[in-house]
Amino acid sequence: MNAALEDRVRKLNDAETNPRGGFVLYWAQANRRVDFNHALLFATDLANELDLPVLYLETLGCEDADANDRWWTFVLEGVPETARRLRKLGIGYVFHLRRTPSEPSDVPERLAADAAAVVTDDYPVEKVRCRSGKLAETVRVACFAVDASCVVPMNRIAERQYAAFSIRPKIQRELPRWLRPLPAIHVKRRYRGTVAPWHTEVEPEKIAALVASSRIDHSVPPSLIFRGGAREAEWRLATFLAEKLARYGRERNNPAARATSDLSPYLHAGHISALEVALAVREHAQREGILAEDFLEQLIVRRELAFNFCRTASRADSLEELPEWARRTLEKHARDRREYVYDFEQFLRAGTHDELWNAAQKELLITGKIHGYYRMYWGKKIIEWSASHEEALRTMIVLHDQFALDGRDPNTYTNILWCFGLHDRPFGERPVLGVVRYLSRAGMERKTNVAAYLEQIRAWERGERLGTRI
Repeated sequence: MNAALEDRVRKLNDAETNPRGGFVLYWAQANRRVDFNHALLFATDLANELDLPVLYLETLGCEDADANDRWWTFVLEGVPETARRLRKLGIGYVFHLRRTPSEPSDVPERLAADAAAVVTDDYPVEKVRCRSGKLAETVRVACFAVDASCVVPMNRIAERQYAAFSIRPKIQRELPRWLRPLPAIHVKRRYRGTVAPWHTEVEPEKIAALVASSRIDHSVPPSLIFRGGAREAEWRLATFLAEKLARYGRERNNPAARATSDLSPYLHAGHISALEVALAVREHAQREGILAEDFLEQLIVRRELAFNFCRTASRADSLEELPEWARRTLEKHARDRREYVYDFEQFLRAGTHDELWNAAQKELLITGKIHGYYRMYWGKKIIEWSASHEEALRTMIVLHDQFALDGRDPNTYTNILWCFGLHDRPFGERPVLGVVRYLSRAGMERKTNVAAYLEQIRAWERGERLGTRI
């Protein structure tokens, strides 16, 4: 096996390779890209061993809980570039857009029946795990899951880590081995099969019509700021390196400074790899004499702590996964009087008394993302202003599920539960939160330029597309 793939591959069933199969099928569920994709590399290596072509499958279904105009537009915007890059490599492509419930929901199983082997993404979120497990149980062909999301393979740190300080030294020991470019993909046999009947041809000018004709949630509009796809992700990375990395360490926690990479939607969709980003950041920092440790800490250590949590948790969306001290203090303060109590609709409409919280919620509604520093404040206040801790958790998860382009992600679940004490420590005791960390509006005013952020949100409300190409 290629050294870059060691500790990344899991076999999902006991079936053998199908000797009558005509190709190796790669089902891109979480890593919707061609470059820096360990799973696609494994699929092509396996196909070359078997002297077979590779067929790349990507799916988007109307039955998915995140099926709305925002997510579908973002994913569809990446399809033409994926098709172009696969065509150049000689890899076949099926993009199945299930627009209505009457269309087939078992396209992966149908294609797997004609495959020699199936490869998919090893991604520790319930939807992907369930689909991969169902496929592996249903088909009589060898199925593999490959970790293409983390720089250091998840298998290298398999046991639960309880904070950044515990996982950081382990990752730092492993990084020299894994922070390296992947070998170029080369296929011995080009795919020459016919176009599958379930394939949807996606052209940029037809995306809006495809979305509009699908039976999905049309109440969540596309982002005003983020466009999907590998080329857009690469442009944002280049912009970050040229304009923001040098000041990231000083200004990343000040949303108005716009010093962050804005890559989380692209990392979540798989349109860009954390490995590609890390290598580009390291090379640029070395060449320009810039310190990049703060950014690499977030990209690798904190992100992979989240993957570790989701992989080892029974339910990544449950307060039962909190450390004992956090569960105990929240239980003690469960019936505390709340100064303000809002229901889900009031939170959804950004209808609280706090202009800063409302602005953070509007950022989510308009763009599909909240700046990480204000998202902590956003989450803490939902806890303080909800009738119960369980209701606060549900509110945060549902709002991310519906509106966030980086939602339904290990980082999402981990960052939400951080608001309740996950990967943190006790602080001074307060009502509602107990000894869970408290964040105040005064602290935000002191540490960040709140006025500038509020004006930025007002500009977006007026329809000004700040920070994107038009």
